[in-house]
Amino acid sequence: MLKKELQIFTFGDLLEHYPIRHIDKTKLNLIHEINFQTDYIQVAGRLVQFEVLGESRAKRLVAIVKDSSGTLELTWFQGINWVQKSLYIGSDYLIFGKTGYFNGKPQMVHPEIEPYAPLKAGAKAFLEPVYPSTEKLKARGLNGRQLAKLTYTLLEILSPQNLTENIPADLVTELKLLSRFEAVKGVHFPATEAVYKKAVERLKFEEFFIAQIRLQLVRLQRNNISKGVVFEKVGSNFNDFYNQYLPFKLTGAQKRVLKEIRTDTARGRQMNRLLQGDVGSGKTIVALLSMLLAADNAFQSCLMAPTEILAQQHYYSLTSLLQQMPIEIALLTGSTKVAERRRILKGLLEDTIHFVVGTHAVIEDKVQFKNLGLVIVDEQHRFGVAQRARLWAKATIPPHVLVMTATPIPRTLAMTAYGDLEYSIMDELPPGRTPITTVQRNEMARASVMGFVKEEIASGRQAYFVYPLIEESEKLSYEDLMQGYEQVKSFFPEPAYKISMLHGRQPADQKKANMERFVSGDTHIMVSTTVIEVGVNVPNASVMVIESAEKFGLSQLHQLRGRVGRGTEKSFCILLTGSKASKEAKERINIMCATNDGFKIAEKDLEMRGPGDIEGTRQSGALNFKIASIVNDKALLELAKQKAEEIVEQDLYLNNVSNATLKQFLQSQKVAYGWGKIS
Repeated sequence: MLKKELQIFTFGDLLEHYPIRHIDKTKLNLIHEINFQTDYIQVAGRLVQFEVLGESRAKRLVAIVKDSSGTLELTWFQGINWVQKSLYIGSDYLIFGKTGYFNGKPQMVHPEIEPYAPLKAGAKAFLEPVYPSTEKLKARGLNGRQLAKLTYTLLEILSPQNLTENIPADLVTELKLLSRFEAVKGVHFPATEAVYKKAVERLKFEEFFIAQIRLQLVRLQRNNISKGVVFEKVGSNFNDFYNQYLPFKLTGAQKRVLKEIRTDTARGRQMNRLLQGDVGSGKTIVALLSMLLAADNAFQSCLMAPTEILAQQHYYSLTSLLQQMPIEIALLTGSTKVAERRRILKGLLEDTIHFVVGTHAVIEDKVQFKNLGLVIVDEQHRFGVAQRARLWAKATIPPHVLVMTATPIPRTLAMTAYGDLEYSIMDELPPGRTPITTVQRNEMARASVMGFVKEEIASGRQAYFVYPLIEESEKLSYEDLMQGYEQVKSFFPEPAYKISMLHGRQPADQKKANMERFVSGDTHIMVSTTVIEVGVNVPNASVMVIESAEKFGLSQLHQLRGRVGRGTEKSFCILLTGSKASKEAKERINIMCATNDGFKIAEKDLEMRGPGDIEGTRQSGALNFKIASIVNDKALLELAKQKAEEIVEQDLYLNNVSNATLKQFLQSQKVAYGWGKIS
């Protein structure tokens, strides 16, 4: 049962099932102190009555306890038979739980309850751990306090030799950390609040430190052993484009990143770099200049995108920029016609095609390169590790890797999820971009919103209307979109207005045709699901209306907003919300209206949702922390990273005697570095 419900398979797992809080058994509240602000509380009272009410699914056990100040109702919906056996009218009980109100009276649902024996005078206070449990375990009598007894019994028979140290002794001394054994005992059964804090600090540091050691070992060992092709020179392709055809002056951030890429590709080791830039920061130009650098050194480049729309967008953008250059570029996707596919495969094998842009189609076994030197992966979280690995295998010496993401990643998340990559940040927008004005409007203001969109269209601009994609029901999403499409048509009737529509159910050629009509200005409005989230670039579009904006996450709202503001005209994002938005949804909307800074938005997203829920994190165990939090423990994470870097730089293979315990621990964890050489 413990295995299935709490993933506790070993004694070690039980020790790492940390308490969520501690109860001071000496601290009791009176029932009348409960109010609407009360969260968890501990009371003692006499059981005056209990009964089982209702039948089948509505069945519940209701008990009434009373102290000197009032009465409290206790309710159980599960484990009724087991709880009932432990209740005796007239007996005193210690009750702990989360309070709520039902019919205006205080109530506790599924409280923890045990016979109450008042502490003797002068008895020593102690903190009792409360553990997360599940309803199924409680039904079997395994509540938080039963888990405490199991853990206490285990710790009684363990000694420091059973919980050996995994942090170098001199580091434990330098940072004044508790030993591992003391910390584990202290987090479960602390003698004082101060001991508990020291135990938590030690265990949090340990989690961060071990994760950082692993990441640094992967990064530095890869650098030591992974050969890379050498881009020796900056030649005519790069220089001619830079001096003659570059459409705008590069920002300082773009120049800095290009310099980092130039250094990485010239040193004879495989580049593995993460390039994160906010929406519209100009990552495509950096990618293009990097590919021209590869071409100057007689190497081919591949740019892999997660969707056909994004791949096409990259292809058209690069083709437009390179029209005066002697560079052959090809587009390879699932819908590429047989004859064209044959031509591309031949060109890649004979090196007559310098750049290929594509989707998953480029990783097929039939796609072979003569001299692949650079792989650029856009929005890498949409590709699995094994998928990306198939690209690296297409060259004798692994190609350089540049991973691009338009989802700004908070520094703390980058340090843990992407710590084995070098990473660059582009935090400047190209000149001429004007900040987007974002406003929230409710359903009642729809007519005025439509009026505003009409004014923008009359000025020669275009607009997007985006509807949420409800993944659980593609049919429902499609119906919502069609209703929205009809609603937009009622405000913007033909033939005065032309409307395109884009959604996942359309055949590829229809998607392409509808997108091209909007890009060329043939249609005024694009009605779409979130398929336009990344990659769509229409500088003339100045209004983004997001329907049911409360249903979107912060990152997605920011990505969608980035589809406008790509030209020199003033642009607007209008967040249309329903009347039933939650408190969290309202907070997301307020953040969007307050800032255009993707990095600030990403920090807020991390704070609100936690790292485990952030789309785009690596498929790795780097974020599986049991007690540490990259949101709340930033200072400890910085310290752990610094110490891990110092150790690995001085002793790359952990052969020094001082690092023996650390090396032994890592080996005991059987950490497989199989994918370590893949970004």
